[in-house]
Amino acid sequence: MTAVQTAPPRKRKSSLKMGLVPYLFLLPNMAIFGLFTIWPAINGFNISMYSSSNGRTFRWEGAGNYQSILTDADFWGIVRNTAIYAFAFVLLSVVIGVILAVLVDQQRRGRTFFRSVFFIPVLISPVVVGLVWNWMLERQGGLVNTFLGWFGIPEIPWLVDNNLATIAVIAVGVWMQVGFYMLILLAGLQSIDPSVYEAARVDGANRWRQFISLTFPLLQPSILVVVVLATIHGFQAFDYIYTLTGGGPVGATTLIVQYIYENGFVSPIRYGMASAGSVLLFCAIFALTIINWMVGRKREAA
Repeated sequence: MTAVQTAPPRKRKSSLKMGLVPYLFLLPNMAIFGLFTIWPAINGFNISMYSSSNGRTFRWEGAGNYQSILTDADFWGIVRNTAIYAFAFVLLSVVIGVILAVLVDQQRRGRTFFRSVFFIPVLISPVVVGLVWNWMLERQGGLVNTFLGWFGIPEIPWLVDNNLATIAVIAVGVWMQVGFYMLILLAGLQSIDPSVYEAARVDGANRWRQFISLTFPLLQPSILVVVVLATIHGFQAFDYIYTLTGGGPVGATTLIVQYIYENGFVSPIRYGMASAGSVLLFCAIFALTIINWMVGRKREAA
């Protein structure tokens, strides 16, 4: 029989300490994350079960706030606005992001310059973006209408017409974020082995065939990441839209985050309704994220 060798106690203690060191470095960040993110989220669900107008006295409502929201016709109109915005935002972000990533990847000179130019809007404060584009899209004296007037095009009511205002907030949102998604897709493109394209060229495949048969399938993991991030951003859009249109005209660009904000901070204040709306928004984003992830995993497995 051979004796089972065990590590000396001192050595086991040393390895245990080394295993705990990474968690000690993470502890401050996790404590801050838990205090300012996890706990408010849990407490928000608790507040959604109460009604309060001053933040100090609360009255138990149970599921009453959820019932009030789900039976509110205005809320479902806002859900429709949010769904239209999120769908268009995700679709355009993916399509334009892929196009820009392919174009930048093909540049042999100035790649860093173009990458920086497309990324600059991501660094600008969304509030500033909304204010600047509000000035640019003004019906009279706006930079866009002034430019179009040089070609004889009459003034366009970008922020007054319901449909045009929706198009405007979607376009500005894509302009502001597509540079970030382009970088993710560009990283995915640059991770593809060049020998794959060399073999395709030897077989006589042109650039379009290479994109359809090679680039797009191999880029799907990066596209999935962009879809998930764009979906989350699309449902959480608020700041630049609020300074661009204020949710108008006549609520045409009011999204669910603005609905939550107005219930929680604009008189009459209804903290319970705001918290209930936040919980419903979380459930929608979580469900869509899981669906996107499952669809992406299924495609990778196939």
